[in-house]
Amino acid sequence: MSVPGVDGLRRQLGARLFLRVAGPSGTSNRARIHGTPGPRWFAPERPIRVVHGDASMFIGGLSALLLQSLHPLAMAAVAAHSGYRGDPWGRLQRTSTFLAVTTYGTAEDARRAVDRVRGVHRRVRGTTAAGEAYWAADPHLLGWVHAAEAQSFLRAHQVFGRSPLDPAGCDGYLADTARVAAALGVVDPPRDRGELRARLQAYRPELRATPQAREAARFLLLRPPLPPAARPPYALLAANAIALLPPWARELLGLPPLGGPGIRLAGHAMTRAIRWAMAPPPQGDAVRGRKAAG
Repeated sequence: MSVPGVDGLRRQLGARLFLRVAGPSGTSNRARIHGTPGPRWFAPERPIRVVHGDASMFIGGLSALLLQSLHPLAMAAVAAHSGYRGDPWGRLQRTSTFLAVTTYGTAEDARRAVDRVRGVHRRVRGTTAAGEAYWAADPHLLGWVHAAEAQSFLRAHQVFGRSPLDPAGCDGYLADTARVAAALGVVDPPRDRGELRARLQAYRPELRATPQAREAARFLLLRPPLPPAARPPYALLAANAIALLPPWARELLGLPPLGGPGIRLAGHAMTRAIRWAMAPPPQGDAVRGRKAAG
């Protein structure tokens, strides 16, 4: 039985969260992404839809940003060109829209979204403070960003997701994300957990916590652009994002080894609260996309 006051609070919280994550065009974008008929890259039952549609992405996304920052070239490109400090919400909204389009949208819209990102990447070039040249379209650099993201999203889902995947589902998720990564320019992206572990290990010698990486971590963890009332729940999400990092990544960033039962329980409580507040995305494409997705 619904309670009017509770339902109103739920709608209000959900609307605020959705606005933060999806931006002012989020409602129209969601209607277009889910409601436009046509073939999809991924059928409704695919693991990528399960993972990317779950509240655990709030923790996984933070963890991914921390992990990605450890590649000096990737971090230099982000610091110089992404505007994450000046427009962090805009960057989040662009990223969330890209994930939604490629996961749930039509194949045509997904391809257009990928082409736009590739066009941006081709224009991002520069040199680090240490004199190392970077190019955002470098397949090797793209491979690190993808591996760190896939690791973080999947790990968060397995810990905090409503329905954790079985081993075949985990490998299926990585096979799904590999399709998007390959379209973005990643060469031979990992398609199962063994390949992902090997790929992350192969990047280890290149990783270090530059001053830019440490500044990004301070910004994400200590100085998020949030009103005071939102900072305590955000801090719980951030603590769990830190706990999900591989131990070596936490050590490089100088972060504490969080992960006790109290922290994890708080993470479960927060993801349940977000799941409660945010209405599920429309499923109007379910029948249309089932046969057409490949």
